[in-house]
Amino acid sequence: MNNSTRTPMDNEKHPMDHAKHPMDNIVVRPLRFDYSNIEAQDPVWSRSSPLFSIYINALGVHIPYFERYLMSALRSVRPEIKDPKLLKEVSAIIGQEAHHAKNFVDYNQFLIKRYPEVDALDKRAKDHFEQSLSQDSIKSQIAYVAGYETFTFLGGMIILEGYDKWMKDADPVIRSMWVWHQVEEVEHGAVAFDVYKYFYAQHEWYRKWNVLKSLLHIVTETWKAYKPMCKKEGYFSSPIKAIKAIGFFANISLKLAKSALPVFARKYHPRQITEDESNPIAVAWREKYSRGEDILKMRNDDINTMVEAP
Repeated sequence: MNNSTRTPMDNEKHPMDHAKHPMDNIVVRPLRFDYSNIEAQDPVWSRSSPLFSIYINALGVHIPYFERYLMSALRSVRPEIKDPKLLKEVSAIIGQEAHHAKNFVDYNQFLIKRYPEVDALDKRAKDHFEQSLSQDSIKSQIAYVAGYETFTFLGGMIILEGYDKWMKDADPVIRSMWVWHQVEEVEHGAVAFDVYKYFYAQHEWYRKWNVLKSLLHIVTETWKAYKPMCKKEGYFSSPIKAIKAIGFFANISLKLAKSALPVFARKYHPRQITEDESNPIAVAWREKYSRGEDILKMRNDDINTMVEAP
């Protein structure tokens, strides 16, 4: 690889380093969810917010192929990282994303049963990211990963914060999968950023450009899946339902975009946004996992008990 534009900062510490932060000590959890246990095999899995079910299902269609893109990009630069802490975190994010990708590839197959259009979208996403890996420079790959991870991290926080209105009453299997995914996206939300800054700190403008580029890709790819899913579920059968569905998509997309405004600051770092152990769902989930309890199929009462536990 050409190292002429890379300036590793071997001794640079992460901004705002301190103890007991959700981004410290990233844990790789080898989970596998059994989609045959989904209630009534219904992909509209949240009774709290059916449209949220559809939105996040649509969002997830291309996710596993981005995650594999991330893994390949970070593996390419891992041998050149001399910072032991960052090196450990890179290995951890690769491990977490590997398990995410396996589960989401399987989940796409489940979605295809209800939404045949997902089959073509799945294949397109796979081809897109594989082609990008073969054509993009390593700098482009790391920048895009950093840009995209901005939104998986911010989205993780938004979704966990909106748990009560979006997921409180829901299918145990799919909800458990998404809670796991969002918790881990927040945990490793600074790693791709730190890798980019490690090699390309002098090219801050390029990071910001890739934040915008990845946001556009996420919104457009999600819409491509969201539209046929809404149609299948009857949301385009009347103007009122269509407005409701489109409004939900627009609102959550704008919320995601607005949450990203701080990332354009010169001194931005993801740790500045994530407060220490602040989300009760995330905190309780980590503790439940550490005790070896079942987190693959958490029912409503299980979640409530988990959060209320001292």
